[in-house]
Amino acid sequence: MFSILLVLLIIVAVFMIGLILLQKSEGSGMSGSSAASMFGGALTGAAAGNFLTKATAWLATIFFVLCAALALVASKSDMARQQSDLRQEILQQENADLTNSVSEIPTQTESK
Repeated sequence: MFSILLVLLIIVAVFMIGLILLQKSEGSGMSGSSAASMFGGALTGAAAGNFLTKATAWLATIFFVLCAALALVASKSDMARQQSDLRQEILQQENADLTNSVSEIPTQTESK
């Protein structure tokens, strides 16, 4: 499950990067002449900007949902449980060491 979500996240990220680069910026960006030739002139002017903006918004939404799902799956995985078990063992060893060191402290008895 983790691998599938990770691959989907990478694919969405690549598509989102491509769409962002195609959008018209103040300096005209890549969308100047190449967008018209790529899409056969169908997406020029306002129609291209509107479509690219909506597609970018949808991809960004999908990207964030995938990030949240990936974080949820990662937190529920066996790896997180193993780390938690290891953490518990370390704490138990520290407590045992602390108990042993406290019991080894010589007590001073008053001699009369």
